[in-house]
Amino acid sequence: MINFLDISYLKLGNERQKKAYQVLTDNEIIGKLAPYHPILVGTIPINIDIENSDLDIICEVSDKNEFIDKLNVLFRSEKDFIIRESLKFDAIKANFIIDGFEIEIFGQNIPTARQNAYRHMLIEHKLLLARDEKFRQDIIDLKNQGYKTEPAFAKLLRLDGNAYEELLKLES
Repeated sequence: MINFLDISYLKLGNERQKKAYQVLTDNEIIGKLAPYHPILVGTIPINIDIENSDLDIICEVSDKNEFIDKLNVLFRSEKDFIIRESLKFDAIKANFIIDGFEIEIFGQNIPTARQNAYRHMLIEHKLLLARDEKFRQDIIDLKNQGYKTEPAFAKLLRLDGNAYEELLKLES
């Protein structure tokens, strides 16, 4: 199993993963966010990304205003920088572009290893390991058709109900 808590696994990955590693390390993004226990999540780490997939980084945030100030100091000069609050998730989201990668930073007052994005990625990774290359390609095909990741998995696995909740039920 890959240790997703240390992005060095990206160095051994496909070309997009290697480029992601380069962008994250050259710009010291993970290091700058270290006080917030960042974890890179999403499709790029588990090799189901599509052309417009971004680099999703989750963070543990206890003080939203302090986090907003920190993100502004660190990244406001980056291309297309925007920061907003997500009331639905009681979170802060920042987006910007560096070296051709859109980066989304998501901060929530939950330890990163317990945030749903990380939990989903671990479940999806296990499912990919348990299935064949066709399954992985089918996920990518659905994503290219406009499906979000969790609904794509739910469709192929024939899970009924809320895809995000149903996927979490596979955690154990």
